[in-house]
Amino acid sequence: MRSFSLRQICSIAFLFSLLLSSPRFLIAAEGSHNQLTPDQISEGWIQLFDGETLFGWKSTGHNNWHVENGVITADTGPIGALHTSMEFADYEFFCEFQMDKDANSAVFVHSLFNPQDPVKECYEVNLCDNHPKFKTGGIVGLAPPDKFIPGEGGWKSMSLVVKGPLIKVSIDDQEVLKFADKSPTARKSGLLGLQKNAGKVSFRNIRLRPLLSASLLKGNDLTGWHLVPGRKSKFSIKEGELHVENGRGYLESDNQYGDFILQSEIFSNGKHLNSGIFFRAIAGTEQNPADGYEAQVRNQWDGDDRSKPVDFGTGGIYRRIPTRKVVSSDFEWFTMTVAARGPQ
Repeated sequence: MRSFSLRQICSIAFLFSLLLSSPRFLIAAEGSHNQLTPDQISEGWIQLFDGETLFGWKSTGHNNWHVENGVITADTGPIGALHTSMEFADYEFFCEFQMDKDANSAVFVHSLFNPQDPVKECYEVNLCDNHPKFKTGGIVGLAPPDKFIPGEGGWKSMSLVVKGPLIKVSIDDQEVLKFADKSPTARKSGLLGLQKNAGKVSFRNIRLRPLLSASLLKGNDLTGWHLVPGRKSKFSIKEGELHVENGRGYLESDNQYGDFILQSEIFSNGKHLNSGIFFRAIAGTEQNPADGYEAQVRNQWDGDDRSKPVDFGTGGIYRRIPTRKVVSSDFEWFTMTVAARGPQ
């Protein structure tokens, strides 16, 4: 008997979303670059940079953002930015950065694409040691850092906590600013952005963890879920894990969700099994059991080339867009994130 198991299913039904339709979760040892550790995965962190490409990012086109030796970097051209392709609201953010002497860079929070006014159209967390007022760790036009820690001099880390009107900034694990925007025009969501203003700047280990998550698996039963009639599958909760076996079938959530991020850990207990997570779906019936978008789960590819998925592949949107690479395998736990915001 072949089956699927799922655990740690979480959803956030608020105004935020993720950039990936085919996320790559790499399990690594502590200290590895652009890879999540097992602990970080279980804590809900999402890697925003795969270490190889600018997938999930969009440049304003003004400078030479590119990937070089596992880092995102820019060193020529006028002022410009690299933005995530989707918006976020409440979250924790982490990155490592390196900048030349006298360089000027920033991380944009809750940003419009290519903001022209850093006070009204984003929060510009500055990376500029020689700025006359808003040095590294400050928010340009709004709040200088309470404590100055230089950003120059090798690789440094930046951590942000963004929750409602509050933004906390830490450099190298030391809090340098706690700012709350109490204005009536405070921004509540937007794109993340990496800015290159002057000099060379590089980024790596870019990750984000949504706040306000809630588990969709409660206790030892299927509370919060119901079966779509007329199917063969048997669903059960065993030791905190959702098991499905015995043929085709569908399990639906009782609640409906708007914009969300959903994270799950999945184990395919058979070779090339076919499963999926439906979302934006119409309530299932015996005649039409599943009518919506399907985040495919199928760990199969053509020959030895994982970039050629079979049947859209794990992480693809079935019948719409294949995954760019099948990074998960059967007979081992893997993490998949599904995100939806409006039409994205």
